[in-house]
Amino acid sequence: MRSLLFAVAALLAAGPAFAQASGGGPLDRLVADFDDYALSQNPILAGREGDREALAKLPDVSPGADVLRRSTYEEMKARLEAIDPKALSPDGRLNRDFLAWTLDRRLKSLDFDQARIPFNSDEGFDAELGYLASTIHLDTEADAQAWLKRLKAAPTYYARNVENARRGVKTGFTQPRVISEIVAARAKAAAEVPPETDPLLKPFEGASLPADRLAALKAEAVAVIRDQVRPAQRSFATFMAKEYLPASRKTLSIRSVPGGEAYYRWLVADHTTTDLTPEQIHEIGLKEVARIRAEMEQAKAEAGFDGDLAAFIAMLRKDPRFYVTTREDLLEKAALINKRTDDLLPRWFGTLPRLTFGVRPVPAEIEEGYTSGRYFEGAPKQGIAGGFMVNTSHLDQRPLYELPALAAHESIPGHHLQIALGQELEGVPAFRRNADVTAFVEGWALYAERLAGEMGMYHDPYERFGMLSMEMWRACRLVADTGIHWMGWSLDQARECFADNTALAPHNIDVELVRYVAWPGQALAYKIGQLKILELREKARAKLGDRFDIRRFHDTVLLAGPLPLNLLEGRVDAWIAEGAR
Repeated sequence: MRSLLFAVAALLAAGPAFAQASGGGPLDRLVADFDDYALSQNPILAGREGDREALAKLPDVSPGADVLRRSTYEEMKARLEAIDPKALSPDGRLNRDFLAWTLDRRLKSLDFDQARIPFNSDEGFDAELGYLASTIHLDTEADAQAWLKRLKAAPTYYARNVENARRGVKTGFTQPRVISEIVAARAKAAAEVPPETDPLLKPFEGASLPADRLAALKAEAVAVIRDQVRPAQRSFATFMAKEYLPASRKTLSIRSVPGGEAYYRWLVADHTTTDLTPEQIHEIGLKEVARIRAEMEQAKAEAGFDGDLAAFIAMLRKDPRFYVTTREDLLEKAALINKRTDDLLPRWFGTLPRLTFGVRPVPAEIEEGYTSGRYFEGAPKQGIAGGFMVNTSHLDQRPLYELPALAAHESIPGHHLQIALGQELEGVPAFRRNADVTAFVEGWALYAERLAGEMGMYHDPYERFGMLSMEMWRACRLVADTGIHWMGWSLDQARECFADNTALAPHNIDVELVRYVAWPGQALAYKIGQLKILELREKARAKLGDRFDIRRFHDTVLLAGPLPLNLLEGRVDAWIAEGAR
């Protein structure tokens, strides 16, 4: 899974290239205006793309800002609707269709007032500065001053998010208590860290500054954390304990909140970019569980195990040969897998990204409630590589037979390859290059897990079973997410699919379940996206026959940036038609 902190494309590089390519008509001007406006509203992303002033700011999440955003998006939508799609080139129609989808999505988010829930079980506004601190570099005095200003902006950022959450309390739009307890504990822990050892000081470690200035700037940062950030964090912790926890909803299902049925239907459509209903997705999940279970039986037989699937899974969870005993060993294993994959990529991809990535541990302060791995995308303009984040806690719950599939998903050929390629695209508008289209981004990463098997990255039946266990995990998500949020299931009911059908460790299952509760609909995107990419590949192979080229297919999928699935299908169909001539 990629981090919620995602980068956007380089505005200054993309804007002129796009305008030259498409002639500067009404659509081009609208796209440029949208790109400018989108970055103006998110200084975190703008800063990563070279806006020096933005590096000192945090987003304005106030209701007043949302009112202005709505009017701007509505005005842009009216401009877009006045453009005749018949007069556009194929690239122009793609830009128009994608921008229409993007504007509708943002307006719908405002309709549901999603700002009322500004946190979930492992991420949220309260963790955002910590993520930034682990990724930025302080190469100049100006960088350090910008970081200090951003820290000084934290109290306002906290206060506005708390007010949004308070509005959620008043309207009954809250997280369940099981999630609120996690966030409350996280808030309390952050408020109690001594300022001198706060993770927000990480940017000063190894900063490229003279020693005396570095010491003075770090001392100033400690003072800002102590006198400004820490009071805001304490206030948030108090709010969570005294106001939010008592008001948290008693049910797990988002359908149970006021307007929840319509909201979940929209979340399903938004995350999958389809018109599938919750019932249809639940049924797809059950069918995928049955299909994958049959493949797991085959892998078990190949391993020569004499027993049923439950016994095989129990053995995998306990056998010490599948686990390391030190954190460094786990990181080294992940790095070796990545380098072996690097050796094979040119045979499967016509275009590879320039940006590199590293293998890093999940920060210790958040590892307890964090997933097994995640991708932190890089920022080429700031000289920041991508990061495959590996959770090195609970080593007895981090099996080596799942590590190759995890690496394929989070790094290559998964998230890093797809996201870095998107960042480097030329002649494509900024709003498209790194768009947050979950079904595409996570669907590609899950597709990459199975592709890694075709590439020869799973060396024995156990690693193949690990890949199948990871895929089963995503199939069970379809069942569990719809079960929890549409059918009113308990955590125990949702847990059954994972416990009975995957080799996931119990700790990982519990961490994942609370994420599905906290972030409804997001877990549906992986399998739906993967199935669409596989469907399109088989369609292309059937129609092109000997002319089918896997490298060109992958370029076709990746080199337009993330796309809603219907637009991806249109792009692949056009490629098939061209190749069939």
